Amino acid sequence: MFFKPKEEKKLLTVNRSDPNNPLASYSKHSFELDGYTWPSVEHYYQAMKFDDPQYAEQIRQAPSPTDAMKLGKSKQHNKRNDWDKVKVTVMTRGTYIKCRTHPDIAQTLLDSGDIDIADVSQYDYFWGSGRDMRGNNAYGQMLMEIRNKLAEELQQK
Repeated sequence: MFFKPKEEKKLLTVNRSDPNNPLASYSKHSFELDGYTWPSVEHYYQAMKFDDPQYAEQIRQAPSPTDAMKLGKSKQHNKRNDWDKVKVTVMTRGTYIKCRTHPDIAQTLLDSGDIDIADVSQYDYFWGSGRDMRGNNAYGQMLMEIRNKLAEELQQK
C-alpha cells in the first residue's frame, strides 16, 4: 500500500441557530450580563451591535432569537464603528456567561473532551464552516476556547 488510509477525525457539529441545541447562540437559556437579563446569546450579540440603547432594548425584548437576529440586520440603524473588531469578544462573553449560569451547558461542553467543534452553517463562512468546511468556523473555535477555560477553572478548584 502506497498511502496510509486517512484517519477520520472526530468532530462535534453544532448549528448556531438551532434553538434545541444548548451550545447554540439561539438556545433559550437566559443569563444576566451588564445589568440586564438576556433571553439568549443571540439577543445579547445582536443588541451589542448598536450604540442606540433604545434599539438595543428593543432587540433584548424580541420574542425569539430569530426576531433578535432580524432586528440586528437592520439597515435603518447604524452599527457601532468597532463592531468588526469586537464581535468575537461579544459572542464569547455572552456564551461564556451562559455556560457559567447554566452548569449543565458547561458540562455538555466539557464532556466533548478535546474533539474539534464545528458550526455547520452552510452559508456562514465567518462563524460557520460553510458548506465545504473551508470557513473560519469562528463559533466552533470560540466554543473550544470556552471549553478550555472551563476545564482550567475546574482544575483550579
